[in-house]
Amino acid sequence: MDWYGGPTFLEHLETVPVSHDLAHCHARLPVQYVIRPQTAEHPDYRGYAGQIAAGTFRVGEQVTVLPSGRSTKIAGIDLLGTPVDVAWTTQSVTVLLEDDIDVSRGDLIVPSKDAPPTTQDVEATVCHVADAPLTVGHRVLLRHGTRTVKAIVKDIPSRLTLDDLSLHPHPGQLVANDIGRVKIRAAEPLPVDSYADSRRTGSFILIDPSDGTTLTAGMVGESFASPEPVKDLSDDDGWDF
Repeated sequence: MDWYGGPTFLEHLETVPVSHDLAHCHARLPVQYVIRPQTAEHPDYRGYAGQIAAGTFRVGEQVTVLPSGRSTKIAGIDLLGTPVDVAWTTQSVTVLLEDDIDVSRGDLIVPSKDAPPTTQDVEATVCHVADAPLTVGHRVLLRHGTRTVKAIVKDIPSRLTLDDLSLHPHPGQLVANDIGRVKIRAAEPLPVDSYADSRRTGSFILIDPSDGTTLTAGMVGESFASPEPVKDLSDDDGWDF
C-alpha cells in the first residue's frame, strides 16, 4: 500500500523479539557431570557441573536435588575455575554442596523454596517429527534435560487439525508433522516445569529406544484443550510403570 511505510511481513518476523529474561525464572541447574579429581591438590573435591537453565544461584542458598528430594546448601560455585558468589542463566558452572549427598548426571538442582513437583505422569503438547507414527502404547525413551528414562505413551487425547484449528479426539496415532496432546507414563519421577514457565525444563524429546532416532518434541502443560481419562494399557513385558 502506498500509505504504508513499515517493514515487510518477513522483515517483521525476522526481527520481532521472541525471547524472555530467563534470569528471573525459577532457578534450575541440570547436572551434566560429576567432577571428582581425587588429586593430592583436591583430595575431597566433589563438584556438580552443568549449564544453568534458568534463574540465579548464590553461595549459601538452600537447594534441593531432584528427584531424590535431598536438601543442602551451596558451599561454593566455580566459574571457569574461579570461585564466584553468584551465577546466572546460561553460565556453565560447577556447584559444590555442603553435605555429601548422592547426586548424579540427570539430577536437577533447584532452590528449595521453588522446587517443582516430581511426577511419572506427563501431559504435553507435542509435535511428531519422525516418519514412523507415534501410537498409543508406544515404548519410548524420554529425555528431559540431562536425564533419560523409559516411558510409555498411555494416550493421545487429541490431534490439532491445522486447516481450522479444531481438535480431532483420540486419533490413535500422530504422523509426521502432526501436533497433538499426549499422556506419557515415565519409569522414574521427573521434575518437570510447565513449558509456559521454563522452556528448558518444560520441554522434552521422545526417542526410539531401538536406534536413537528422535520421534517427538514435547512441551509440558496445557496448550490447547481436551484431556480425557487415560486408558489402562498395562501388560507384563517389563515396561509397565
